[in-house]
Amino acid sequence: HPAPRALSAAMSVETVSTTPFDGQKPGTSGLRKKTTVFQQEHYVENFVQATLDAAPDVRGGILVVGGDGRYFNADMIQTILRMCAANGVEKVVVGQHGLLSTPAVSALIRSLGARGGFILTASHNPGGPAEDCGLKYNVGNGGPAPESVTDAIYLNTTKISEYRTLAGSDDVNLAELGTTRIGDCMDVEVVDSTENYVELMKQVFDFEALERLLSRSDFSMVYDAMNGVAGPYARRIFHDMLGVPLDNLLNCEPLEDFGGGHPDPNLTYAADLVRLMGLDRTGSVVESAPAAYDFGAAADGDADRNMVLGKRFFVTPSDSLAILAANADAIPFFREAGGLKSIARSMPTSGAADLVADKQGLGMFQVPTGWKFFGNLMDADGDVYNPLICGEESFGTGSNHIREKDGIWAVLAWLSVLAHLNQDSGAPLVSVRDICVQHWETYGRSFYSRYDYENVDSAKAAVVMGRLTGMIDLFNKLPAEERKITLADDVVLVDCDEFEYRDPVDQSVSPHQGWRFHLEDGSRFVFRLSGTGSVGATIRLYLEKYLPPSEQGLAELPTAKALEQIVSAALGLSDLHALTGREGPTVIT
Repeated sequence: HPAPRALSAAMSVETVSTTPFDGQKPGTSGLRKKTTVFQQEHYVENFVQATLDAAPDVRGGILVVGGDGRYFNADMIQTILRMCAANGVEKVVVGQHGLLSTPAVSALIRSLGARGGFILTASHNPGGPAEDCGLKYNVGNGGPAPESVTDAIYLNTTKISEYRTLAGSDDVNLAELGTTRIGDCMDVEVVDSTENYVELMKQVFDFEALERLLSRSDFSMVYDAMNGVAGPYARRIFHDMLGVPLDNLLNCEPLEDFGGGHPDPNLTYAADLVRLMGLDRTGSVVESAPAAYDFGAAADGDADRNMVLGKRFFVTPSDSLAILAANADAIPFFREAGGLKSIARSMPTSGAADLVADKQGLGMFQVPTGWKFFGNLMDADGDVYNPLICGEESFGTGSNHIREKDGIWAVLAWLSVLAHLNQDSGAPLVSVRDICVQHWETYGRSFYSRYDYENVDSAKAAVVMGRLTGMIDLFNKLPAEERKITLADDVVLVDCDEFEYRDPVDQSVSPHQGWRFHLEDGSRFVFRLSGTGSVGATIRLYLEKYLPPSEQGLAELPTAKALEQIVSAALGLSDLHALTGREGPTVIT
């Protein structure tokens, strides 16, 4: 290796006086605010110092830094580098141009034995001067900081009086690969953003089998990176390694404002891809659309989420998790480890995966929303739960190969299932729709939808949640024989609670994780406040109805029709529209 480049030697550690900012409490996936909030003097520095003081063993160790390329990330990275040097970090590894997907950061932390890493992303939120920024810290296992660390970070932000930085430091050139020494105390190594992650994918998947699938004349795929950080990974893996034409890889140039779009891979915001697959924003078939591709997928801003589509067919995230689990042996990572041991899902995710676990004799875990809750299961002594597949209804899927959800992994996993079921090149193509229908014929179908009410006034959202809490308290005070209330036609409430999670590994308890309403026929609806927005509140309503394999017409019944009575009951019970002033959801998934 060449000797590290040196920046100006006229540098010194400077201690800067500051005062706390209100509201620097990390949410489900770190700190997210409007860009203008992050641009306030001392704002980033306060949060970084609070994190460095709370994070275990960062001094004398390696940290990883990278992000999704959104507006203001470049400035924040230089701030983080100067502060790491001033706080005794030995080395920081940064993705070229400051770009690293969230899954790639997790992979790098694990492969380097790093103490942790800063990820600069607001995930699926829009970017730009008037939009959102985000910053979160991952710990040494490669996963999001656990609540013990995020609580310590927040406490530090409330009492901070000074931070340490490197004065007189020039910016590190993040465009040039190689190592730079700053302040004669810390090395900054700029690495290829994709290399480490690609090597990991080669260990997980059978790329020769994937090439055979993609070389079939009756199979084609399209991928939309939504101008997020997934673009370089898509070009490297899907084009360079698997031969997908570049014209089939859409919006693969990372842009600071995501091209003016909303980088959230769902039926609403990935509208161009959805139309190409022959669908509309509700997932209904548009017969006049060409539907030129057999397989489509999209990523969010930091490439940890995914949406999967077949020709004129939408795969719900809950079904996607269940189907990948049911076909896990198609993936070498699971097959060579003796087969899948466990499945884990977030509480709002449908029970489709539970049916697979029950039929195949696998462990099954239901955790709060937030990927950090899967990490403890993955890191349990003796790998008692691994290999494990886990997922969230918010388009997040992954496994214990890293400690983050992984959008590219999910696409490769689906391609692996398709390759496994299409080994006979002379037989008709087994399509995405075929796989889903066959799954429903085996396990039954969980009809599922999510209503998002975004940017709701926080006070009004609190009133809605207070009403739900009151309803639950009243119901559970009823005599047991009276706990059966008809809410709408064929919708009978038999149980309700606030979800509380006790971690089976460390016995920690996470209360108040969502309001659950269980119905007589096994259906349910759930309300939850999302922690991923930057302003106001996002209320999420989750709706689920299960029909067994014996039910006729599972593939043809529209989801909206299957759920209409449950939707009516949930909105009536909560009085959500009247209390928030909304006429309907912002997004329906």
